[in-house]
Formats: sequence, C-alpha cells, structure tokens
Amino acid sequence: MSTTEHAPAPPAGTPVGHQGVRVDVHERPAVQGNGFLGLLLALVLVALAVWSFTQVSTGTQTTDASGEVTSQARPAFVVLGIVLALLALVVLTSIKVIQPGQTAVVQFFGRYIGTARRAGLTWLPPLATRRTVSVRVRNFETERLKVNDADGNPVDIAAIVVWQVADTAQATFAVEDVVNFVEVQSEAALRHVARTYPYDAPEEVESLRGSTEVISSELAQEVAERVSIAGIEILEVRISHLAYSAEIAQAMLQRQQAAAVIAARTRIVEGAVGMVQMALAELTRQGVVELDQERRAAMVSNLLVVLCGDSRATPVVNTGTLYS
Repeated sequence: MSTTEHAPAPPAGTPVGHQGVRVDVHERPAVQGNGFLGLLLALVLVALAVWSFTQVSTGTQTTDASGEVTSQARPAFVVLGIVLALLALVVLTSIKVIQPGQTAVVQFFGRYIGTARRAGLTWLPPLATRRTVSVRVRNFETERLKVNDADGNPVDIAAIVVWQVADTAQATFAVEDVVNFVEVQSEAALRHVARTYPYDAPEEVESLRGSTEVISSELAQEVAERVSIAGIEILEVRISHLAYSAEIAQAMLQRQQAAAVIAARTRIVEGAVGMVQMALAELTRQGVVELDQERRAAMVSNLLVVLCGDSRATPVVNTGTLYS
C-alpha cells in the first residue's frame, strides 16, 4: 500500500510560483544638502554665465587693409557661458521643496540611491529623479462585506484601518499600487478573522459582537502581517459596522429575543428559589408554623407562582384552618 506525502505548507508571506521573485529593497538615507546653498550656487553660476556672454562682444580689436578697426569675438567665453548656464540649470533642477510629512525617493538612472526625509528646501544629487511618497497617517473604511461567521450565519461587516508608510523604498518598489494593496489585503484579513468567530455567543466565549478589543487586536495583527512586504505600519483596526445580513436579520432578532427571555426567566427562578428557601428557613427558625411535607410543598408552589408570575397575584384570605 503506497502513501502520498504532501509537502509542508509554506509560511505566510512566502512567494508561491515558478521562481517566487520579489523586490528586496529597504529604505536608506539619501545624500542631501542645504537647498539654500544650492540656490546660492545656482545664482552665482547664472551671474558668471551672464558675465561670460557680455565678454563675447568685447573681443580683441584689429585693423584691416583699408585701415578700418574691427573687433573679433572670443569663442572661449561663449563656451564658458554655455557651460555655466547648463551647470546652473542642473543645480536648479536638483533643488526640491519637501513638505512636512512627505519624503523624496531618489533614483539615479533607475537605481535607488536613498530617501530624503528632511523637510524644507533640499539639495539632492543632480540628474536624479525624485518621487514624492507621503508618510502621513492615512485611514480608510472597507466595503461592507458579507461573510459567514463561525456558525455559518451570514453577517455584514466593515472595518476602519489606520496606516502609514514606514519604509518608503518598499512602498515604492515592492508593490505596484500601495494604496490599493493595503485596501485589498485589509478586506482579505477582515474576511478571514470574521469566519473564525461567531457573531454572538455567551459571555465566556469570544464573539464578534462581545469581544471587540480581542477582534480588533487580531485584525490589526492579521493586516500587519499581510502588508509588511510593502513597508506599511498598521496603527489601528476597528470594526465600524457589524450586523446580520438582511435575509436572516429578522430570524436572528427573534432568536436573540428568545434567548434574552430565557436568560431573564432563569435569573427570576434562581432568585425565587432563594427567597422561598429563606422564607421556609425563617418560619422554621422562629417557630411561626409547623408544616408537614404536603403543606410545605403547597407553600413552595404558591410562593413560586407569586414570585415567577408575569402579573400580580391576587391574595386570598383563608378564614378556615390550614388544611381546609
């Protein structure tokens, strides 16, 4: 008899496919300088370029055969002016204003060379491309998803996810669209967690409705594990909407009402039994009346009817003996 051995399942987040290739890049600081120094250098270069072009017309003077005086231009100043103007243009294009809460991901001919996080006027490496990536806290609310809970009941559920970019390099190069990636993975995590808990359960059992803190913590951890490849940090996940689906909402409401009535009746009976025991014990201790088993049972029945009934009991005055 032959048996088939199955390979162990790969851990969560492991690429599954032919090669399982992923972009493995992490954030590092980019080379950056004071933007005001770069601006000052650009102005100096522009001034020198203007001076060079003004020297073109003041070339050397020569006398031709007819005795007329002519001036010859200086080609070196033309070349120098063009070079200085190009250098000033390169310096100006390498200066970038970075707003608070934003960063600049710098690439040099396609190669990632670092991320500039310092806000203000910044002088970045020349001939490099910059991509603005926000590191501000963002949040969104998932769509209302219809999911079967642990008991198989369809429920409508939605959650609010608070997140921010922690690693700008991973958020830029590891995924195609980081915002869409976070939204899709959050909905997938919400579906997975909602399937593992019942909508409602007794107090000692964790449920979607009764264990809000536990569910939120597990949701945050689940979403964080799914989006870690994109360098995303999850700050908080909270359930914003939770209800039975429309097709079973009325039936579930009746079941909840029945369960509430049963629980209330149980507490009433427990309290009534305790009051009857206390009444019989006090009658016996003080010797008010002696009851045989039959009359004791009748008194217990009457007291329970009075204490557990929905309407007020009507008293009946017995003018005869205890046994009539």
